[in-house]
Amino acid sequence: MDEHEFNIRLADNDNYDGLTFEVVEAEVAEGKRVVSRGVYLAPNLITTLSLLSGFYSILASTQGEFYKAALAIFLSGILDGADGRVARMLNAQSPFGEQYDSLADMLAFGVAPAMLVYSFALEPLGRIGIGCAFVFTACAAFRLARFNVQVGIVDKKYFVGLASPLAAILVTAAVMVAVDHNEWIGQYDTAIMFLFAAWVVICGLLMVSNVKYYSFKEFDKKKVPFVVLIIGVLVMSIVLYDIPVGILAIGIIYALSGIVTTIKAKI
Repeated sequence: MDEHEFNIRLADNDNYDGLTFEVVEAEVAEGKRVVSRGVYLAPNLITTLSLLSGFYSILASTQGEFYKAALAIFLSGILDGADGRVARMLNAQSPFGEQYDSLADMLAFGVAPAMLVYSFALEPLGRIGIGCAFVFTACAAFRLARFNVQVGIVDKKYFVGLASPLAAILVTAAVMVAVDHNEWIGQYDTAIMFLFAAWVVICGLLMVSNVKYYSFKEFDKKKVPFVVLIIGVLVMSIVLYDIPVGILAIGIIYALSGIVTTIKAKI
């Protein structure tokens, strides 16, 4: 089927009576471009759950339930990783699923963390707080848009810029640490508010940077030295001692690893 005939087929399939709920998209099957109807159920339902979790996080943030809001973002992160794996396992990948996943990620990892940190620490800063929270949201949108257009171009072993779920976890874990240790951190201390403002901007800028981060997408396909398993157990033990602090520490180390690697590559 040539390009002209394919476009005609696609246009013909778009003639609905105005009452039909349907998705028509172009897919590649056995090396040929075909027009298909419908969506894959399992991965898109998982994406919908991720979207719901992000939406709930925003509601919880506005109601002052910061810990629930943070946990909802973590749940979105787990579901975001699951939908892609399920799609690959079932061979149920599609253009619709990719775009839907990005839109869900924008809410869960772009808007929800910004709302969380704004409601928790930045609101007293007024316009400065709004600006810092918006920087994070805008950078998440830029990061996701850039990722979509670079699929198939960049090396899958690396992320160009910090992935939006990881940036969201850095912001969310910081809020959880502040909630757990409010007795010595202080939620509305001026220094803490400005620290959160700087932190959310830094995490946002890391998303749109050209710093390369190892993606771990092929990590489970390769054998590693036995000592790596032991190190993994030790890391898990540290995280279990204080989960938010452990997650934040691991996130910071990962964020710094990309910066250090990039600097070494340029020296």
